[in-house]
Amino acid sequence: MGDRMQKWLMLLAGGMVGTAGRYLVSEGVYRWLGTGFPTGTLAVNTLGCLVIGFLATLIDQKFLLKPEARLFLMVGMLGAFTTFSTLIYESWRLIQGGQGWLAAVNLVGSVCLGLAALWIGHAAATLL
Repeated sequence: MGDRMQKWLMLLAGGMVGTAGRYLVSEGVYRWLGTGFPTGTLAVNTLGCLVIGFLATLIDQKFLLKPEARLFLMVGMLGAFTTFSTLIYESWRLIQGGQGWLAAVNLVGSVCLGLAALWIGHAAATLL
């Protein structure tokens, strides 16, 4: 198998894993907490930021994973797992439903929790 084909297969496999993971986590959170607020998307985005901060540090600073792993894990899996476009859509729906304050909480919460989770992931990987 050629190098280019192997890269495409890694990307596609990562995307399949990320898509399934996003669905499972999001649905689990919605079953647990209900659907009145987009907590599933908030949980997925926060977890995705934590994992990407951890993996980026392992790849870029610790060199514990091969660069090819970035394609599978960060581009494929996490690219399919995190859901920024869904964040924006669900916030828009809250605004349309007259719940602009919940949309603001969702947007600010996603950004702040994402940055905090990325920092924690980075710090955890740095300690290895």
